[in-house]
Amino acid sequence: MSTLTSVSGFPRIGQNRELKKIIEGYWKGANDLAAVKSTAAELRAKHWKLQQAAGIDLIPSNDFSYYDQMLDTAILLNVIPKRYERLAFENQEDTLFAMARGYQGEKGDVTALPMKKWFTTNYHYLVPEVEPGEEIKLNSTKPFDEFNEAKALGILTKPVLIGPYTFLKLARTDQATELEYDKGLVNAVAAVYAEVLTKFNELGAEWLQLDEPYLVLDKEPGDVELFKTLYTKILAAKAGVKVLLNTYFGHIADVYETVNLLGFDGIGLDLNEGREENFEAVAKYGVASNTTIFAGVINGRNIWRNNYATSLGLVDALKQVTPNVAISTASSLLHVPFSTECETGIPVDDLKHFAFAVEKLGELKEVAVLADATEDEKKASAALAANQALFDGTRVATDPAVADRVNGLSADDYVRQPAREERQKLQREALGLPLLPTTTIGSFPQTKEVRAERAKLRKGEITKEAYDEFIKAQIDACIKHQEEIGLDVLVHGEFERNDMVEYFGQNLNGFLFTKNAWVQSYGTRCVKPPIVWGDVSRAKPITVEWSAYAQSRTDHVMKGMLTGPVTILNWSWPREDITHEEQTKQLALAIRDEVLDLEAAGIKVIQIDEAALREKLPLRKSDWHVKYLDWAVPAFRLVHSAVKPTTQIHTHMCYSEFNDIIRDIDAMDADVISFEASRGDLVVLDAIHDAHFETEAGPGVYDIHSPRIPSEQEIEERIYEILKKMDVEKVWINPDCGLKTRGNAETWPSLEHLVAAAKAVRAKLG
Repeated sequence: MSTLTSVSGFPRIGQNRELKKIIEGYWKGANDLAAVKSTAAELRAKHWKLQQAAGIDLIPSNDFSYYDQMLDTAILLNVIPKRYERLAFENQEDTLFAMARGYQGEKGDVTALPMKKWFTTNYHYLVPEVEPGEEIKLNSTKPFDEFNEAKALGILTKPVLIGPYTFLKLARTDQATELEYDKGLVNAVAAVYAEVLTKFNELGAEWLQLDEPYLVLDKEPGDVELFKTLYTKILAAKAGVKVLLNTYFGHIADVYETVNLLGFDGIGLDLNEGREENFEAVAKYGVASNTTIFAGVINGRNIWRNNYATSLGLVDALKQVTPNVAISTASSLLHVPFSTECETGIPVDDLKHFAFAVEKLGELKEVAVLADATEDEKKASAALAANQALFDGTRVATDPAVADRVNGLSADDYVRQPAREERQKLQREALGLPLLPTTTIGSFPQTKEVRAERAKLRKGEITKEAYDEFIKAQIDACIKHQEEIGLDVLVHGEFERNDMVEYFGQNLNGFLFTKNAWVQSYGTRCVKPPIVWGDVSRAKPITVEWSAYAQSRTDHVMKGMLTGPVTILNWSWPREDITHEEQTKQLALAIRDEVLDLEAAGIKVIQIDEAALREKLPLRKSDWHVKYLDWAVPAFRLVHSAVKPTTQIHTHMCYSEFNDIIRDIDAMDADVISFEASRGDLVVLDAIHDAHFETEAGPGVYDIHSPRIPSEQEIEERIYEILKKMDVEKVWINPDCGLKTRGNAETWPSLEHLVAAAKAVRAKLG
């Protein structure tokens, strides 16, 4: 029998972002829900057929979502907070969108569920909220409907669900606290999954994949017992359906023995991340006779071509332990773009080194075929020879000047003088800002007009001079409006920038850029990460001209806006031939040059965004410092250590759990940090208070990822919540993220309310 191939999940947004466009059209009233459903069905059919044509054996279904799989799972389990049920929408899709985005209209006014990063990715999930007395029950037919859709096309899929353990560990109470896993809740959740298994057995499913990425985290007391309790009940109902327990983003060495003894039909192991530990566990405890190991050798997190020789070596090593080995993607392919066939901007000789989702299907099948081949067949294989040729020689261009600069760094280059407390006093005097200074995170709405002008420039339809005049007019209008509503520290709006990472990459040596390699970040929001192709250095000043122009147009303090080195790397496709630490140092030196040029141009406040610092924090706490923080935090300090004491350095972070690394964030030695807090119910304030946080901070007072407009009273109440835990002299008032994705119609009223609320609180404080 040939080796089984399995895909954990497939991108759902569409080759040309069809799902994004139809859903956003629905939100704007340009089309109806029937059109959304029709487009969704077309995409699902296309994606299933692509995988079928590639020869994949276990093709996923229910990996599709209108917004987020965790949100789908909450609805499946009837975990729908009453504030959304009271909206009384006629269909489940509108309830889903209200939970994801908030709602403000004739049916009511509700905020969205919290949104967090999905483990170490830039994908965001909605945090389920379990209210007291919640009736957990099977509440959706979505998984069964999509299975039947595929079946009608002649494709027997492998349904995919977020597993109950991961769901419960990521869910929270309606008071933003961790769930207590009482017997009733655990039994009710297990019962729904058992019912799902029974239903799929009736429908004729052969495999069911339950994703349990939370298993790769450190275990707290009771975690293993919770996992065992859930699955003992669930597996008792599996009947004829084979259950694949799928794990990814790390290793499960500390719980592998338990997993192996529970009798799963398949165990999915990530052999890119957590490779050594997973192998050691398999070698130590073996594999149950009726269990197949799904070897996750095809990387679902990066776009470089798979090294077949390495993958085959991993598969051969597993086969020394068990003959039952399937070949799988290491995680869902949701995290990579659709296909390299869409790319015309990258030279063919470079493009051949990359594999997006469609190409990874081919890699998966070829590795499986080679795994079954004899040694003589492997030696004669054209596929193996062609693959090996990609890894012979040097793929990237190195720059000796960059290496010399990195090697010449000393400990002093990472330390800013004088100490922060002294700097903050000097900055207050130099900047002359009021208590509770107001500002924004940086970007303002990028309207259709802005995007259209950028497209015209790209196509050569307008001159660079005409484009620059257009951008100047946008900046002028943005500054005037900020002055009119009374913001204290202004920004120029970033109208000239396409993306906070791609824009910088385009002005740095060492990057490649795609035209259509879109990846879903959250909901309908997609990003197009650049590719780190060689050694990185700054080609020329990047932001200085526009920041200096903006400062010349106002007497207010103007913030210079930069993206930090860790975020640039984390939101790019990194090289695989050198370490992330080495790449980050190169980036830090490039951004350091930009910081010093901004300062020389008269910019007194410089924000260096590290929105993604927390994102790549290893999932095991024992790895946090030695494998990441010990070089990521110094890299940020390297960027700003040479500025004057009176130059105020800001940073920004969003949609992550900050509490457990709050002291490391303080050690970045910024003067001010703004961070997402509105969807997290300001829970980070306790950590700030307990850590005696020295950095001035602006916890976001309203959620920019929702279209609703917060009232002045709502924001004023938020400010008072912040002041309960923070010294008023250290508090800034700002939204929780940049405003690029919002519209002017909701942005400006929201900011007016923000400024009015800050002024009202100042007045009451005397």
